[in-house]
Amino acid sequence: MKFLVHAFFIILLLLVTLFGLGPVLYADGVIQERIWTTAVVVLLYALLGFLYSRALKWIKRN
Repeated sequence: MKFLVHAFFIILLLLVTLFGLGPVLYADGVIQERIWTTAVVVLLYALLGFLYSRALKWIKRN
């Protein structure tokens, strides 16, 4: 079970990195578009980190 949780969150982090940071780094739009995309990516990283820590605590309890 612990392996599946780790694998799931690693895949999610890789997807956010690929599809989130790519548009931030290679965006050819206005700076406001980059700022909004960066904000969304940072929020996704924070949310995934929080959920990952909660999932690990849940696994340790069970």
